[in-house]
Amino acid sequence: MSAPLLSLRGMTKGYGPVKANQAIDLDVAPNSIHAILGENGAGKSTLMKLIYGVEAPDAGEVFWNGAPVQLHSPGEARRLGIGMVFQHFSLFETLTVVENISLIVPGKKAALATRIRDLGRDFGLEVDPFAEVHALSVGELQRVEIIRCLMTEPRLLILDEPTSVLPPQAVGLLFDTLRRLRDSGVSILFISHKLDEIQAICDRATILRAGRVTGNVDPRNHDAHDLARMMIGRDMPPPLHPAQVTPGEVRLELSGLDHQPDDPFGVALHGISLSLRAGEVLGIAGISGNGQAELSRLISGEARLPRSRRDEIRMLGQGVGHMDPGARRALGFAFVPEERLGRGAVPEMTLSDNSLLTAHRLGMLRHGFIDRGREAEFTAACIRDFDVRTPGPDAEAGSLSGGNLQKFIMGREISLGPKLLFVAQPTWGVDVGAAAAIRQRLIDLRNDGVAVLIISEELEELFEVCDRIQVMHKGRLSASLDARITRAEDVGRLMIGSDGVAA
Repeated sequence: MSAPLLSLRGMTKGYGPVKANQAIDLDVAPNSIHAILGENGAGKSTLMKLIYGVEAPDAGEVFWNGAPVQLHSPGEARRLGIGMVFQHFSLFETLTVVENISLIVPGKKAALATRIRDLGRDFGLEVDPFAEVHALSVGELQRVEIIRCLMTEPRLLILDEPTSVLPPQAVGLLFDTLRRLRDSGVSILFISHKLDEIQAICDRATILRAGRVTGNVDPRNHDAHDLARMMIGRDMPPPLHPAQVTPGEVRLELSGLDHQPDDPFGVALHGISLSLRAGEVLGIAGISGNGQAELSRLISGEARLPRSRRDEIRMLGQGVGHMDPGARRALGFAFVPEERLGRGAVPEMTLSDNSLLTAHRLGMLRHGFIDRGREAEFTAACIRDFDVRTPGPDAEAGSLSGGNLQKFIMGREISLGPKLLFVAQPTWGVDVGAAAAIRQRLIDLRNDGVAVLIISEELEELFEVCDRIQVMHKGRLSASLDARITRAEDVGRLMIGSDGVAA
């Protein structure tokens, strides 16, 4: 056995009373793909930040090629040969893609732009090098992070949920690339909540639970059920998705919607039509950057139409194209955006105050004053019912892990008792146990007569939860597909435009 490329011994990191990592030992072999598994809040992201020099450990040692090292910054980590793609992106929004990459990768912009295009084409990670970052969707931002990391030619590449924004065809291409990197001498730390991916590509897996290592296994020798049980310490019940019943009245309808966004880098929408009834789940599939963000803003009310076009978006029996988000929520609409920090929650505010933002109608305001008791009670119920790992309602939203913040936002919106729920990327960055619970909640809402619209790049999720699926490609929406009789391969072809998209 060759000596490990990276070794951790006794790595410990705490934030006040919370111990994110407790005496963690880890060995990453050369030429290997090593998975880190664990629930949200298990300590995975903290451990990666210690390896990449973003955080300093309270105790423990790091060894690189057998020699002790101290990593005080990401710059030091990159000089050793460690690259990382974060779950929460680290890009300057006012700069272009190529300008962001030039801060780390040397070279003239024209040459860097060519490399960006080549990598995007080779790995299925296409992005415009000269697009401004603030105009990119979440999926496009992750593509930029992956490309930037690959351009540093790392010896150890840390990938946090790298496939969450890719269609099935691109996932296979990325895995081929990662195997080539491994065979050429690059080791990879791979964080994913998709257990089938762990089994397909990883040589070893270290399992974390509550900040401690609970196992080191060869994931190829265990099925997904075994790995999930090791992660969360219990068996997960399968989601209950009873046979489809006759849907009720139409609660959301778009009729030939055309839209040219103000953002010059935005995607124009052409002839968008859909109809969603009470008691059904409609999913919208597609690769990020094909118009999902623009459609989301029109449905949520963040972008609005002239009053004369209000009936192009009908919600709960009314033309709402001209209405603001508050007016739509007053009708019984609830919304979970894909951007957790900034749109879904204010990071510097407590969870209680974030509850107030959308749930204030539930008795939290009395004669113009905030009822702090009711606010805290509502927030505590969200934390309890959705298993949000946090010290309590007074914790700042920005202090939560990505998955736990997603669970809180989902809980807040579902607790409003909506008639129409719109969710973008419901389980992005959420561990397998929490993802199963969220999907079951969505199915329960559907069974209770709620109309549920989901935008997701997780095809498995859409097929598990949805009654019907439509696909977005270059600002156009496909015809409705019955999820029970449609194959994932057919949806994947529509996602990349190989079959065309019927208006």
